[in-house]
Amino acid sequence: MSKSEQRREKTYTLIFFAVLAVGIFVRVWRFGAVPGGLNQDEAFAGYEAWSLLNCGTDSAGYRFPVYLTAWGSGMNALNSYLMIPFIAMFGLEVWVIRLPQLIVACLTLPAVYGVVRRLSGRPTALTAMFLLAICPWHIMLARWGLESNLAPGFLVFGLYFFLRALEDESFLMLSAAMYGVSLYCYATVWPFVPLIILLQCVHAIRTKRLKFGACAVVSLLILAIFALPLLLFLAVNYGLIGELRLPFLSVPKLLYMRSGELSFSHFFENLGNAMKMFLTQSDGLPWNCAGIFGQLYPFSVVFELIGLGFCISRYVKALRENTFSGEAFILIQLFAALLLTALIDVNVNRANIIFIPRVMLAACGIVFASRLSGKAALPAVCAMYAVFFLFFTSYYFGEYSTQISFYFGGGTGEAVGAALDTPGKIYVSDDIYYPVVLFYSETPTDEFRASVEYRSYPAAYLKAKSFGRFEFISTDGEIRRDGVYILSQYDDRTPFTEVGFSVEEYGCAALATP
Repeated sequence: MSKSEQRREKTYTLIFFAVLAVGIFVRVWRFGAVPGGLNQDEAFAGYEAWSLLNCGTDSAGYRFPVYLTAWGSGMNALNSYLMIPFIAMFGLEVWVIRLPQLIVACLTLPAVYGVVRRLSGRPTALTAMFLLAICPWHIMLARWGLESNLAPGFLVFGLYFFLRALEDESFLMLSAAMYGVSLYCYATVWPFVPLIILLQCVHAIRTKRLKFGACAVVSLLILAIFALPLLLFLAVNYGLIGELRLPFLSVPKLLYMRSGELSFSHFFENLGNAMKMFLTQSDGLPWNCAGIFGQLYPFSVVFELIGLGFCISRYVKALRENTFSGEAFILIQLFAALLLTALIDVNVNRANIIFIPRVMLAACGIVFASRLSGKAALPAVCAMYAVFFLFFTSYYFGEYSTQISFYFGGGTGEAVGAALDTPGKIYVSDDIYYPVVLFYSETPTDEFRASVEYRSYPAAYLKAKSFGRFEFISTDGEIRRDGVYILSQYDDRTPFTEVGFSVEEYGCAALATP
């Protein structure tokens, strides 16, 4: 290796670790505090993990369920299982249940680098990693524990090991395991994971980069083992077989099966809504979009389109020459994700598997455009992104952190803790989701199952009327004096102070005591 090559290698290594350090730092800084409060879905996932750890069952009494029955219409199980060892070590805390998402997100950074390096070379790989490291969507995703947001990471892991398998076929088994695990991240991707695998295998086998040998057979068996419990889950919930309750596995029947979430009935309407969301970079949900910065920064769309044109042209050329195309793998991921968006009522979380392919496209577009524009173009574009990143972090950890705490019910945990120190009934505003109270109160699972009453049963999204000492009521009704009230950010405090209650504020929540 010449001295110039050594210098270039050293520069690439320094850039890699610098980008990785920035990416990890911005995901770890004030972790657990921003966003403040707790989302109802991550609260339920955390409570289920705590229940599995301490009681051996989920909140509905199932041992090792393949799919949680939470809410009535269920919840993906992987996130809760990943939380268990951290809860065992540190207890049931907000920052603890967000750790799996943080770890997967941080590991995704080098994984994206590894993928793109094998597809388009080192400059594009470093650019892709840089874009993901400073990406508002991915930073926000990493900092709270929505279970479906694990899917993009595990799909990238699956692709990374698949590409490694083109060099050493033994990695094919690891790829199959990662793709198998991804099925437990997000139910909506179930049809698309096999599609992605099939298209990748077709391209690799056609170009003689992959052989169907012993490793391929074992990998198929691994995939089948991962898929079998979910196939049994579908069979149970479509009435083909009864529930399975085994010592080491449960396949529950949900109160409500959301089978209509994937549908061709609104194909073009959904696709149009998805395109609008991608162009505007907003779905209107504050936990998915931080102000003007969008998911990938507004100007990224231009580079994505350039990258899309570049990748398609390279793939078409490879097809004509019957040669291998790395860009084909980016296009396969993009195609599967676009198909998903056309079959669902789209928002950022439901379309989460499309954003990393978009980052890869943007990186391809930036590098391609820079090569046409001269050596100074790539550093200039990266500098522009860096400036916007600085503005984004200033907004995210400043003004936005206050805003999102409102939507996440910041202070509810403190209000619940203070209420538990009082005797008698605890009335909870019906604006507060019951899993949030379960989480903060650490209500024993047996007590919850024995005492819970629901407002409507069965239903897709159950609403608890009461359990244990807690009763969920409207604060607009008659104020009772036989207990304390936990008020939400939406509740008027005035009626309580007018009848002599003491109201203590805890962030966005409050405790009213007679």
